Amino acid sequence: MAENFQPLSVSKLNDSYDVVIIGSGGTGLAAAIQANELGMKVAVLEKEEELGGNTNRASSGMNAAETNVQLKHGVIDNVADFYHETYKDGGRLNDKDMLGYFVYHTAPAVDWLADHDIKLDDITVTGGMSKKRTHRPASMAPIGGFLVKSLLGVVAKENIPVFNNTKVTKLLQAADGRIKGVEVKSGDLTKKVDAKAVILATGGFGASKEYIERFRPDLKDYKTTNQPGATGDGLKLAENVGAELMQMNLVQVHPTVQQDHPHVYLIGEAVRGEGAILVNAQGERFVNELNTRKIVSNAITALPEHSAYLIFDQGIRDRAKAIEFYDKTGLVVHGDTIEDLAQNLNMDPTTLKATVNTWNQAVSSHDDEQFHRTTGMDRGITKPGFFAIHIAPAIHYTMGGIHITPKTQVLDGNGDIIKGLYAAGEVAGGLHGNNRVGGNSIAETIVFGRQAGQQVTLYARGLK
Repeated sequence: MAENFQPLSVSKLNDSYDVVIIGSGGTGLAAAIQANELGMKVAVLEKEEELGGNTNRASSGMNAAETNVQLKHGVIDNVADFYHETYKDGGRLNDKDMLGYFVYHTAPAVDWLADHDIKLDDITVTGGMSKKRTHRPASMAPIGGFLVKSLLGVVAKENIPVFNNTKVTKLLQAADGRIKGVEVKSGDLTKKVDAKAVILATGGFGASKEYIERFRPDLKDYKTTNQPGATGDGLKLAENVGAELMQMNLVQVHPTVQQDHPHVYLIGEAVRGEGAILVNAQGERFVNELNTRKIVSNAITALPEHSAYLIFDQGIRDRAKAIEFYDKTGLVVHGDTIEDLAQNLNMDPTTLKATVNTWNQAVSSHDDEQFHRTTGMDRGITKPGFFAIHIAPAIHYTMGGIHITPKTQVLDGNGDIIKGLYAAGEVAGGLHGNNRVGGNSIAETIVFGRQAGQQVTLYARGLK
């Protein structure tokens, strides 16, 4: 729970609202703020005790192109490159209209956050991107917790009601098929709430054994980085009113996840974006660390151990603040020198030393002859101490979901709009193709959360 924010008890839930938003992650909160500012009476319903959903776990940042922040850092970018790189990285399976809307609305989304005093003034890079597009707070804190806490601050200021431990069990339909409200359950209480429109912002199904087994049985034994509530509830609600699901087999496996503890920890892409390398159990590099997540995950899975080590130094650690948390949690192996680190990892010190030396030369000459990496080369691995984190791939993100239009309207199997029902964020499919680029999901939550907030307002205004 973001500190100091108190969700309301379900006893305070009114019988009707203009808009009911299901889910309190980045998408739901952005939609609620936007719709509220446009004069809508909104309520946010969250089934879990904790607010923020999977957004809490996001660590790298928010991608955007042609921003003033980029220019302040000397980065000259253009939206067309952002579009083409995302399209290529998604295996050219992205919905082109959604992707077009997305890339052109990322810079305004960064500005909108800044207008609410949520400033993302630092930038880094993630895999599959040619430029530094990944915006994050100047403190370099992980984006997710920062964003949830900040958005809840705006929600509190604007007196937007948020209810936790409140599960939506059914979407209510009028005789003509339009969605006219929800049925909720909280403890022993069941209640119907009328609404002109409903926004599904319920996240993906990365923690659902049932959906993973149904669509990707090959991944059923993989661990997940998702919070326990990411069970695809919004997909079930939508399917029950005839919505079409799309690309449900497209599940992203994140390459760098620490899995040696009962709790699984995602090690954010920013660590590689700031200069870390990956080595195998022998201490040798085996992949361009900032290729797409799909390619890097497959390369790790192909190793005999199906796992690898992130190697970095104090200079990189200073640029990726999440490492302090990883270290406190006991995930980081230390060494005073590279040879010392190698011994602590049961590797041949000569091999790891040679690997790091070769990498440092590649950084100096900006020419990675071995694996042709071109980004995340601002600094070598030279500043004592030296560190490693043991990682392996885990289920991270579900690219498939509810079929929507770029206006976030939900479509049925015939391609017709289900009136009064909107979906945005990870619950919706189509934006990312077969591989989501790191930093694009946080951007999606704000861009399409805002879009949903605007579109439900237009729809509600049109109802008599």
